[in-house]
This record gives sequence, structure tokens and C-alpha cells, in this order.
Amino acid sequence: MIARRTGPASLLRLLGNWRLNGSRDPAYRSLANALRRLILDGSLGLETRLPGERELAAALGLSRGTIAAAFAELRADGFLASRQGSGSLVTLPSGLSSRREPATKIDFSVAASPAGPAIHQAYVEALSALPAHLSSTGYDPLGIPELRSKIAAHYTARGLPTFADEIMVVNGALAGFGLVLRLLTGPGDRVVIDHPTYPLAIAAIRAAGCRPVPVPLPPTGWDIDGLAAAIGQTAPRLAYLLPDHHNPTGRCMDAETRAAVVSIAQRTRTIIVADETMVDLWYERKPPPPLAAYGRDAQVITLGSTAKSFWGGLRIGWIRAPGPIIASLAGVRETVDPGTPVVEQLAAARLLVDADTHLPERRRELRDRLDMLVTAGEAILPEWNFPRPAGGLSCWIELPRPIATRLAIEAEAIGVRIVAGPSFGIDGAFERHIRIPFTAEVADLRGALELLAPLGRRLAREGAPRFRTAS
Repeated sequence: MIARRTGPASLLRLLGNWRLNGSRDPAYRSLANALRRLILDGSLGLETRLPGERELAAALGLSRGTIAAAFAELRADGFLASRQGSGSLVTLPSGLSSRREPATKIDFSVAASPAGPAIHQAYVEALSALPAHLSSTGYDPLGIPELRSKIAAHYTARGLPTFADEIMVVNGALAGFGLVLRLLTGPGDRVVIDHPTYPLAIAAIRAAGCRPVPVPLPPTGWDIDGLAAAIGQTAPRLAYLLPDHHNPTGRCMDAETRAAVVSIAQRTRTIIVADETMVDLWYERKPPPPLAAYGRDAQVITLGSTAKSFWGGLRIGWIRAPGPIIASLAGVRETVDPGTPVVEQLAAARLLVDADTHLPERRRELRDRLDMLVTAGEAILPEWNFPRPAGGLSCWIELPRPIATRLAIEAEAIGVRIVAGPSFGIDGAFERHIRIPFTAEVADLRGALELLAPLGRRLAREGAPRFRTAS
């Protein structure tokens, strides 16, 4: 096998802010712990060759001796192996690495659903409407007027009066967040986040050179005092929040909390980026009006998407913001991409027109699968906590012991792919949680739980692996 190599720059991006605040551990121990987490969560694949000690020391601003000590600790614990001519290669301790590749997989790594019949019909209608657009170049950084008008009408109907010039169509909500970061932040700026939060949002913040500032979520709702304190103490450029069926917990922010969040933003002049990707997927009661409806100034930028409501393959998202911000974002976007595909925009416009026809059935189907997952989970794994989310596509399951990463690694060997809690946090948090979507077929949901039950019980008895960790 030819070893893959990760360069110093790539490794630095993966490490992020690897120094644990308040830790009394020496630098080599903190670095070893950070590299160990990257190996355990799969960010550094097996047989990957790490940079040499000298070049990694230069990239991190550390002494070569510090790098050598970190590598030595990882070798002692079985996470690195030195091979002649290949340098230091990523491995796993024998207890974790002796596993076979299963013949089939139940993949719970992505919370998304396949396309339904409405998607095909929307594309048929989009192709019929396409000739009217062929006389244009097809490049429009804002999006076609038809779709922007329908998105604006959607917000107005939800209690947030919106005009088409306050909408920019983008290639998914994550791409929209990337544009907002490019416009409003710079290297070293802080961005407040819920903790846990959407993993790709953390990656986008770090890719922009910014530092995520986590505000822990309490058992229910949001910690408004904690949010205010974090903003007051760190003076962030932005706060990224998921008020509507938060990923991964599924909770929904109530009206009183929304008003309090906007009040904090206005008082501190902090821009809030509200990600509403899951807003249409509610199961008990419709969410309150959008966060931006609680303040009439430029303090809230809203991200939306068709990915979870309809189909991820559309790759249609949008940004809702005051006109001047949209105009500035359009200028930034021209340096990134020329626009969003027209056929997909036409299909999305038709889906939004018929949303009240298609979404109720989709919500019913997902609610039935949620009920099945929670009921089966409580019966098959009563020692695990299966909270029932208010909406979204997944359950944020609490384990009896901090074994999430090891559970995810060993579950792969029995044909089940899950995402461990630390993927949703900073500095290895949430080892007592995993996320399981309820978008799969009912038989797969129950089958996965039956496969995970004996593995979970064994790991709980054994406890977390006794690797050296930061104090």
C-alpha cells in the first residue's frame, strides 16, 4: 500500500485551535491529544503519513523536540508507526484496528432523505420553463427573479416581510455561510456558536481563519445569559445559531428566546447568522416567526435551503439580508463563482409553490420513523437516552458512558456507520453522544439498533480506552 501524505498546511487546518484553554499539560501532550482525536474520528485516515518533525515544528512554531515527544507518545499508545522510508504513519491500537470490512453497511453518517416523486415533476416543469432563460448568459450572482420572489413571499408568509432584493440564491446554505464569512470576518476573528453545532459550520469558520467560541446548550432551550456573556467577553464578529430544529439536538427556539437573542445582538452590535435549513421539518407545532422578525435592523442574516425540506441534490440555498448586505455579498461572490444553475433554480421555485402540498406528507412520514426509532431504541437499548426532537432529521442520543468515538469506530466493523458526538463540538467534547438520523428505512433503523446494542453494552462495561488525555 502507498501511504497517503498530509502536508503541514492541511494538518494545521485539521488541528484548528488545538491548544486546550486552561490545560496545564505541556505542549507535546496537548498536541498528542489533538492528533489522537483526529485519528479516532477518522479525520486522519489509516496509513496516512504525517509531516516530518522538522517541517511540522516550523509550521506550528514549536521546537522539534516538542514534536518528537508528541509523536513518541502516539507511538507508545499505538496511534503511530515508524517505517523505513515512510516516516510516521497513522495506525490504531491493536484492540481497535483488528476488524473486518463488512459486506453491507447501514449508513447513518448523513441526515438526509432521497428524492420523492415531487422532485422529478419539478425538474420536468423546470425544463419546460428553461427556454425563456436561454437568451441570457445564465450567470447571475443574485439568482433568477422568479425564485427570489418566491423565497421572499415564503418569508413574508412566515411573519417576516421580505422583498426580492433582500434575497441571494446560492449553492446551498453552507456556501451562503462561506460568503458571509468572507464578507464580514477576517483571520483571527471570533465566531460564537451553539455547542454542539453543525460540524461543517465549524469547518467553514476555521477555513476562514476564524476561531469558534462555543456556548454550551443547556438540557433544554438556549443559555441566553451564556450567549450574552460570550459575546461580551470575546467581541465576536458573528454568532452562528440554529434556532429552527437545531442540528444535532432537534430543539426549536421559542419566541421569547428569539426576542432575547435579537436584543443581545442589537445591544452589542453583533450580527447573528440564523441557519434555518431544518425549519420546514416540524412534528408537533410550527416554529415561531424567523429570528430576523424580532428586530427590524441589519443584525440578523438568515440562511435557508431546499436540501432537507426537499432534496439535497438540488444544491439550492439562499441568504436573506438587508439589500445593502446582499449587494456586498454579490460583489464577494463574483470572486468565487458566477452563479447557481438555472434549471435547479426553476425546479426549486416550483417546489416552493407546491410546498404546502408536499411537505405535510413528508413530515408525517418522518414523524412515523422518529416514533419508531425512539420506541425501538427505548426497548432495545433502555440504558441509552433517546430524546424526542421537536423537528429536524435526527436524534441526539446520550450514551451511559463516554464511548462515542470508539463506538463509531467499532460499529463500522459490524456494518453500521454513525457519527460520534465529538464531530459536533470543539476540543473532543460530547463523547457521551452520537447522532442517528431517522431518514432510513424502518427495517434499517431497527436493524442498526439491534447490531449496536451488544457492541454498546460491551464498550460501556469496558469503559473508555485508557489513553493519556488532557487534564
